[in-house]
Amino acid sequence: MVRSPGHAFTLPAGLLVEPEPFDEDAIEEPAPAPRSRPRSLAEAARRARTGTPAGERTLPVSPALADLLFDGLRRGSTVGVAGPGARSLALALIAEATATGSWAAVVGDPDLGLAAAAEAGVALARLAVVDLSGPTASRQWGAVVAALVGGLDLVLVAPRRQVRAVDARRLAARARERGSVLIRIGGASWPDRPDLELALAGATWEGPEDGYGRLRCRRVEVVATGRGRNARERRAVLLLPDVRGVPALP
Repeated sequence: MVRSPGHAFTLPAGLLVEPEPFDEDAIEEPAPAPRSRPRSLAEAARRARTGTPAGERTLPVSPALADLLFDGLRRGSTVGVAGPGARSLALALIAEATATGSWAAVVGDPDLGLAAAAEAGVALARLAVVDLSGPTASRQWGAVVAALVGGLDLVLVAPRRQVRAVDARRLAARARERGSVLIRIGGASWPDRPDLELALAGATWEGPEDGYGRLRCRRVEVVATGRGRNARERRAVLLLPDVRGVPALP
């Protein structure tokens, strides 16, 4: 079942097909000319069936995150977010992209709050929330995530069980092939290192009477590492959220 604000509907059949095989050694093809973004989940499903790759090389992010991500969220990449406030940072990562027309999905995260997502700047009209609770969840998880990665720009996952190494590699390859960004919240259940890893540390709430009055904002340090171009460590201090509920520089 997929939910978006005010609606609940069955995942389109086109998003439930088994992902086609991939070749990790395949040579990357030049990106085609940009195409318009899908206006609905059904349209995203049609694109998944036809295998339409994304044209843009990166997705936009909030200016407060620019120093951590260079030129934005790189399409075809995997991102890991861990530490206190990881969910808030993950929502901040997708906010700018959804506000400019990209579709996103959150899979298997019962703790997600739509009010918090809206305050972070996420466009709820382009956010699908996929509930995988129930006895068949463990069997459906990999197929559903792979299908969503094949059709949407951003997919957030919060696995409640250990992800098999073969599934993690397959999802990473799927993201590279389709130009999606796969973001996982928490790291204990994921076997492989992501392309970009964001770790939060030293979170402190601020407000009147050193935060014991009305809490106004949370100050965190974010450490970014990863593979390839992300190998060099970067650090940034952010307000996550600031007094408006959005990420900002102090």
